[in-house]
Amino acid sequence: MPKDFLKGCQDEYDVIVIGSGLGGLTTANVLARAGRSVLLLEQHYKLGGMATWFKRPGGHIFDISLHGFPVGMIKSCRRYWTKEIADAIVQLKGIRFDNPMFSLTTTFNREDFTRLLVQDFHIERSAVEGFFDTARSMNFYDDQSKTTRQLFDQFFPGREDVIRLLMEPITYANGSTLEDPAITYGIVFSNFMSKGVYTFEGGTDGLVQQMEHEMRRNGVDIRIRCDVEKILVQKGKIAGVKVNGRTIKSKIVVSNANLNATIFNMLGEKYFDPHFIDQAKDVRLNNSSTQVYMALDPNESIDESTGDLLFSSTAPVFRTDLLLSRDITSRTYSFYYPRTRPQGRPRHLIVSSTNANYQDWIDLSKEDYEASKQDLIETTLDALEKYVPNCREKIVHAEAATPITFEHYTKHINGASFGTKFEGLAVSRALPEQLPGLYHAGSVGIIMSGWLGAINYGVIVANDVDSMLMKSSAGNSSCLQTAP
Repeated sequence: MPKDFLKGCQDEYDVIVIGSGLGGLTTANVLARAGRSVLLLEQHYKLGGMATWFKRPGGHIFDISLHGFPVGMIKSCRRYWTKEIADAIVQLKGIRFDNPMFSLTTTFNREDFTRLLVQDFHIERSAVEGFFDTARSMNFYDDQSKTTRQLFDQFFPGREDVIRLLMEPITYANGSTLEDPAITYGIVFSNFMSKGVYTFEGGTDGLVQQMEHEMRRNGVDIRIRCDVEKILVQKGKIAGVKVNGRTIKSKIVVSNANLNATIFNMLGEKYFDPHFIDQAKDVRLNNSSTQVYMALDPNESIDESTGDLLFSSTAPVFRTDLLLSRDITSRTYSFYYPRTRPQGRPRHLIVSSTNANYQDWIDLSKEDYEASKQDLIETTLDALEKYVPNCREKIVHAEAATPITFEHYTKHINGASFGTKFEGLAVSRALPEQLPGLYHAGSVGIIMSGWLGAINYGVIVANDVDSMLMKSSAGNSSCLQTAP
């Protein structure tokens, strides 16, 4: 008889959260801490969404994708999670670039970028300062017509090398392109370059396990292998969910699933205004990625001078279409040293990441798909040889993930790594106006993408939900007081 993963589950909760990405986890934790009864439903057998991990024989533990976030993550984790989680956030100090235009190492902050641009790229300091000040001053309500390309042309006309230095990491980090609104670049970049790039010491396994412990301590009812079939609506308002064949009631549902899947699959067009549906249909998904996971023999090592993050490319110029092409010219390597997971076995791991198009993979036959994955591994090992000599002799395990892999495990439409493009944020925020009690917290818009964006958006949504519940409670109390 199949296991009942909803055994002991209540019939009704204050809030139901669908999905356990960082946005969903944070929403659940903040609301539970505020005293709300919260049910967290995750269709996978692990929490974390794209912020998760997997194990392989030999003591190898891989984060499923490259992770780097700004210093603000420390403050958000300390405030909305725990001091222990915040204290495990450490800076990645070896950020390397290697391409036909330049090869350098940086600490990835404003001071060092300024030094590089003035001394090595021979840019006037006034232009550099003007660019950084402009990026820093940008906010969500600014003009959205100016593109990132136009922003660069304003301060660094004709300098494709400067564009590559300042743009390539952000494209890898959250899928941003030169054609996106300039504010989506400026806000994210100014956050990242303020004090460098950070990661979680202990890996995502350590992070998610600590988050799970904190949620349980605060009373969140966590259920895995619970795939929500439908979000239920009664009389124009949210009424609960249907999950694993069971109906569970709630007047508030927060979806941490893909925005498009939430609207069109879990609900349906009939519940929304036609104009809103038109807006939702115009929301573009972000691109996906491929990964190659490589583990070294326990007796082998990587010299730490290799760096923590390496943005490598053989392409003569930076172009989005080149980054997405199946003919891979650009790879980002994340090097994991024993200090990355000091609590585990001493292991040296490498993860290679490339941006990718879902359509390049979905129509392949099973045989061609497996052959393409193997080719991805082989070509990655060929490219890695430049940075880790004799890597084939040192690596004892290598496997690949594609957009199809991410779609399978996360149910993100098209395996989108960062949810939707910029216009998705407005649609996400407007959901409660369309259906009272319906909220969305996930990777929407470049501004809310990435680890810090997901956590902070989870906080914003949790506060919206708590405010609504307080108003509802006050209204009910008022009704009781005035009743005869």
